[in-house]
Amino acid sequence: MKSDRTSFPAVIFDLDGTLLDTLEDIGDSMNITLQKMGFPAHPIEAYRYLTGDGVFMLAERSLPPGRKDEITLQACIKEFRAEYARRFFDKTRPYDGIPELLDELTSRQITLNILSNKLDEFAKLAADRMLSKWRFVYVLGARRDVPKKPDPAGALLIAQKLGMNPAAFAYLGDTDTDMRTAVQAGMFPVGALWGFRDEKELRQGGARELIRSPAEFLRFFA
Repeated sequence: MKSDRTSFPAVIFDLDGTLLDTLEDIGDSMNITLQKMGFPAHPIEAYRYLTGDGVFMLAERSLPPGRKDEITLQACIKEFRAEYARRFFDKTRPYDGIPELLDELTSRQITLNILSNKLDEFAKLAADRMLSKWRFVYVLGARRDVPKKPDPAGALLIAQKLGMNPAAFAYLGDTDTDMRTAVQAGMFPVGALWGFRDEKELRQGGARELIRSPAEFLRFFA
């Protein structure tokens, strides 16, 4: 597909599965949580589909059928947060090519931002710890006062704070949640095929373009 615009002055990145490979640390933390609660663990690859829509949905999808009552869900979330805080950076790394992409976007003076369904405290910690070399103007994770993706509120809030039209943003993410967020916000949705989900899901979510490597993203910027 050809894009009808070839240069954007700003970008919103998803975090998990797009900038950072967080799958093993998330999976390990939830598996330990489940085992502590007396429930079976999941293969790490299963977390490609269990995660991505916030901690509540991660807990709900991970718990066994019949054990998704509110008390159990809240206990699971609380324990997961504690476990994830202990091993947050054990295996998490930027994907290959991401540092080079961010270097080049910075050199082109593109405005960089992050919008994640990861809890806000963890999203900011990840940016500070793993991506501190680059300046992200806004890093917005899941907060009580901003609806989580695919609601476009977070993306629109970033655009508003920057005083920019939403159409000025390319949006890079790896799930249908990201693509639907971008579409609803009036941004240009680009699907990252190195992340947690597949081409079919990204296209169904509304991806205008799909890319197989971070370097391919540069074609959308002057």
